[in-house]
Amino acid sequence: MTNTTAAPVRGLRHSPDFHDLGRLITLMTGAEKHAPAAHSTMDALWVLYDRVLRVTPATADDPGRDRFLLSKGHGPMAYYAVLAAHGFFAEEVLRGFGTYGSPLGHHPDRLLVPGAEIGSGSLGHGLPLAVGTVLGLRAQGLTEPRVWVLVGDAELDEGSNHEAIAHAGPAGLEQLHTLVIDNASATHGWPGGIASRFEAAGWSAVTVDGRDHEALYAAFTAPHPGRPRAVVARVEPKR
Repeated sequence: MTNTTAAPVRGLRHSPDFHDLGRLITLMTGAEKHAPAAHSTMDALWVLYDRVLRVTPATADDPGRDRFLLSKGHGPMAYYAVLAAHGFFAEEVLRGFGTYGSPLGHHPDRLLVPGAEIGSGSLGHGLPLAVGTVLGLRAQGLTEPRVWVLVGDAELDEGSNHEAIAHAGPAGLEQLHTLVIDNASATHGWPGGIASRFEAAGWSAVTVDGRDHEALYAAFTAPHPGRPRAVVARVEPKR
């Protein structure tokens, strides 16, 4: 394989606009697009990168940056579009999505995609990795960087996530933030909804409309001293 890393875009002036995401996503073609998985994350990803995350192409290697982990790695088109819109790489790179030699695979590769923190695609890994990332930052005395992980509701069927949830609450991992995209695709449910599972483990948790940017922003930025934070973003059911 001769994949090459997408070069970050440096020194350009960007005016990212949410309404440009549709055009950017259409640049990515092919039979393995997992379009529903990608579109379910568009709004939440946009609000995170445009208004919340403290990371830019210039600070992507800064130890003090915020970290974003895409656990829902089988639908990375919206993620790639958001990264391109914010200057992590040129939008022309999107046209090669999933092709031989392109850095943009059907699952993201942290060694090839500027701004990607993990390689993902096997569901159930992102939240445990996020817990480990927070613990690693703490061990280095880095208490300011925030760690965000985006998971799908179906991923919560995985036992690895239940262990991560159970550990993070009592450990008081305040730097940890989990964004759950709820498109009603989970096999199992919880009395009271997904947020109740996190709350029972000592998390601060809230459920919001996953298409409402102001509601997402308020949920993402609400204080939660001494506790990890979970935001459940409800979107239309997967079809």
